[in-house]
Amino acid sequence: MEAYVGLEDMASHARLGRTERNAVMFGQPGVAYVYLVYGMYNCLNIVTEREGIPAALLVRAVEPVSGAPAMRQARIDAEAVRVSRRGAAAVDRAGRRLSALAASRLAAGPGLVCAAMSVDRGHNGTDLCRPDSSLRLEPAPDRGEPTEIVAGPRIGIGYASEPWLSRPWRFAVAGSSAVSAPIRSGRPAERARA
Repeated sequence: MEAYVGLEDMASHARLGRTERNAVMFGQPGVAYVYLVYGMYNCLNIVTEREGIPAALLVRAVEPVSGAPAMRQARIDAEAVRVSRRGAAAVDRAGRRLSALAASRLAAGPGLVCAAMSVDRGHNGTDLCRPDSSLRLEPAPDRGEPTEIVAGPRIGIGYASEPWLSRPWRFAVAGSSAVSAPIRSGRPAERARA
């Protein structure tokens, strides 16, 4: 996950003020902020601050603890749509490649999270804390021991200036093979139950 906080965060969508696109970030916490990046990938964020303060966590990767077959099929279906203009052979190659992909890599990137979980911009504004929601947050299974979380600088924000480039606001489970790119500093954040 990566944190984006406030109007002054030069890497945040809120840096230019409230817009139609980022309005959900200014709303209640626990809500999904879903946007399109590069004109082709949806990205899921979780609004984190009280109403009026724009802040969200970008979900950069998800390691499946259950549901991997459904996630794999969702990735295959999404990829088939994306490459269909190249013909049946391209769709077949993509399906074979994704069928062989390790389960831990099915959602190893923000666009892949949305593809694997069938999240689209129709989920923007969804209350992730409602137990009856089709997209919701749930407690992680108890693994018996605290999970080590590492922190480092966010990635993909080269347009932002310092100190925003170096803020250690990217968090991951230490040693997870689902992390989209290695955490540069790898320093321990705080111990947390994941």
